[in-house]
Amino acid sequence: MQLKETQKALRAFGKYVVQQSRTNLTKGSKKYGTKNFSKDLYNSISYDIDEVSKGFRLYFEMEDYGMFQDRGVKGVKGGKSLSNFSYKQSSNLVGLESATGTFSKWAAAKRLQLRDKKGRFLSYKQTGFALATIVKNYGIKPSMFFTTPFEAAFKNLPNELGKSFEIDLTNRIDNGN
Repeated sequence: MQLKETQKALRAFGKYVVQQSRTNLTKGSKKYGTKNFSKDLYNSISYDIDEVSKGFRLYFEMEDYGMFQDRGVKGVKGGKSLSNFSYKQSSNLVGLESATGTFSKWAAAKRLQLRDKKGRFLSYKQTGFALATIVKNYGIKPSMFFTTPFEAAFKNLPNELGKSFEIDLTNRIDNGN
């Protein structure tokens, strides 16, 4: 049985969640700012619908670190998280060249340089190391860039699917299939 209207409702749901998530990344919030530095996360957010034997499967995809940005990560010394994600004392975020390199690139792009105790500017690499240390200790605050639009759209999804399925069923009966 082809359920064109049901698929249409699922596509509208997926499209809305992706569009709103991308908007939230770009706009950010006054408190946490934008989360759309490299546009990698923005460009990776997508959805797909698969037809399975008993209906449809809708799933969303994004870069792996998107979950951490959305739900937050608890740091070693504290911080808020809406998930079980947390840094461990033994985690080596600060020692990883790729992690400090990422923070260094971010600091350079934002032209952010911290100062030492004597008031001298640190290099971008040193600033990246300091930022990695701060993130490990205090975590990443949840932004809810994906969760908020998903939950908002999900509230209406059962009604939309019910109406769409009713139209599909009526069309099937009218066509004598």
